[in-house]
Amino acid sequence: MYEKFYQLTEKPFNTTPDSKFFYPSPKHTEALNSLIYAINERKGFVVITGEIGVGKTTVWRTLMNKLEPNTKVAIITNTHLTCKELIAEILEEFEVEYKPGTKQKLLSQLNKFLISQLASDINIVLIIDEAQNLSPKVLEEVRMLSNLETETEKLIQIILIGQPQLKAKLENPRLEQFKQRIAVYYHMSGLSREQTENYIFHRLKLASSNGIDIFTPKAVDLIHNYSRGIPRVINLVCDSALLSGYIYDTKKITENIVSEVIKERDFNNLPAEEVSILNPQEIKIFCCRDCEHYTRCDIKWNKGTHGEEQLCCSKCADYSRCVANVRKVKLN
Repeated sequence: MYEKFYQLTEKPFNTTPDSKFFYPSPKHTEALNSLIYAINERKGFVVITGEIGVGKTTVWRTLMNKLEPNTKVAIITNTHLTCKELIAEILEEFEVEYKPGTKQKLLSQLNKFLISQLASDINIVLIIDEAQNLSPKVLEEVRMLSNLETETEKLIQIILIGQPQLKAKLENPRLEQFKQRIAVYYHMSGLSREQTENYIFHRLKLASSNGIDIFTPKAVDLIHNYSRGIPRVINLVCDSALLSGYIYDTKKITENIVSEVIKERDFNNLPAEEVSILNPQEIKIFCCRDCEHYTRCDIKWNKGTHGEEQLCCSKCADYSRCVANVRKVKLN
């Protein structure tokens, strides 16, 4: 709607993980280079973690365009699987014709496939996204897959990508052997204030012919503070701000416009009488707004994703204060 008004060739702030818009921040570049290194050197096991919306999926999609020609990749995004289902899914993703049977028979067929690919100098890579949803039992099965190797080389490179809960899950003593197999671990965090500004301009430049600068410095300040440097949230705010700017017929996005957008997204800014008439199901996910652990609350992100009622984390553990400061967490 607003593209022509701002002389844009396309919407610059879509929330889909488009590798075309990959922004090479130090963190994102280091995560990408870590993956490339681990795959090319056949290191076996890599774990990448980061908050929701930090750009993990964009990184591995960018990775796909940088791999050597002799690399085959399978991507698993459905992680609510049993051990047997996981192995079958891997075979299907690699387009291997296999005979259904027991888990051991499936493993045997996968092993034969991997050996044949090694003989042809094909590097096999398995990417498991949303890996925090894997049960400890299935994670242990993934570890067993890393045992498929020759005396000198790994038959399969395994990359686990997930939210911070994945790291917490790997702290389970039962998964100690799994942790010892991880050759490369990297955690992605949000962008700094300067990186947020560069990120916004980077996306605007890619979507225009003249690299226009639309957002004022104070507007960027508000965007960074609200988003905590999380790219997906930056995109949501910027997209809404551009729409508001179009409606107000202004070519510059000021702090006033961004502030209005943020208020529309934040239930804390609603008058008390408006909050009181909300459908109870709409305010089930909450956490204390002044809790210092709010932005890093693993419980919030884990349960909030599934729409479950969210109580305080153990670090805060003050239910009454949370209720007094009820906050809506908008997940997109």
